[in-house]
Amino acid sequence: FAFSGIITYILLEIFINRKIRLLFRMVQTYKMSSSDFNLNMNEDILSESEEKILKLGKKNSAELVKLKSEEKFRREFIGNLAHELKTPIFSVQGYILTLLEGGLNDSMVNEKFLKRALKGVNRMNKIIMDLDMITRFESDRINLEIEENNILEICQDIFDSLELKAKEKNISISYADAYINPIMVKCDSNRIGQVMQNLIINAINYSKSESKVIVRFLEIESNILIEVEDNGPGIDEKHINRLFERFYRVDKSRARNEGGTGLGLSIVKHIIEAHGHNVQVRSTEGEGSTFFFTLTKI
Repeated sequence: FAFSGIITYILLEIFINRKIRLLFRMVQTYKMSSSDFNLNMNEDILSESEEKILKLGKKNSAELVKLKSEEKFRREFIGNLAHELKTPIFSVQGYILTLLEGGLNDSMVNEKFLKRALKGVNRMNKIIMDLDMITRFESDRINLEIEENNILEICQDIFDSLELKAKEKNISISYADAYINPIMVKCDSNRIGQVMQNLIINAINYSKSESKVIVRFLEIESNILIEVEDNGPGIDEKHINRLFERFYRVDKSRARNEGGTGLGLSIVKHIIEAHGHNVQVRSTEGEGSTFFFTLTKI
């Protein structure tokens, strides 16, 4: 669809450019032939027409650039999706072929390979579910259940669920301060829980052993600022603007080995934007990264 659109715009651009050149010739001829007459009013009209035609040409060129950009994004997306699905598909295919070629009769082999095949299927299912969620957010098919919630309780639930994962790398998850009083915000508790889980998992995956992940809350006017800080390798500035794109990875091998789908930060972005806010990141190479967003304070 995008490709046919580009062809249409190219043909349209050629057509319009020809018309513009023809009109220019007419304008110049008309101006030259009217040198002995008082045609200021007509010249103003012709000049105005020239300006409008030039604006139309520029607008057409801008639309063409936009279409080319969308086509590039579409190609990248399809290529990334194929790459993400290729590994688990080939793995599952290999395990099934091994079982069909005799491994099914070997009790030592069949259970191990079936478990590995199931792991590959689960990974594909996770990618598809994440993509479906993003698609539903982009088409406004997800209704948020906005209520008054204590963000501390939401975060503590995520802390508890990720405790074992953090311990595997000797990483501590903690608050920046001893927050005693509830911090009330307007949000969908399940979705914001998913945001915190994705950000903290991301911090754990990219942090080295025996480091810290710190969650901080700051009151800023009518909002609460939530920060997730890590001591990881940091992010090169050239990657910052693309971090929240679907399937974009800074360290592709590490993220994939950690079991990520490449969609976690994109989901975070869509959830926060659905709440009417934005998520951002600041990072220094060699020192770590801090992801932060705001929610409306109660």
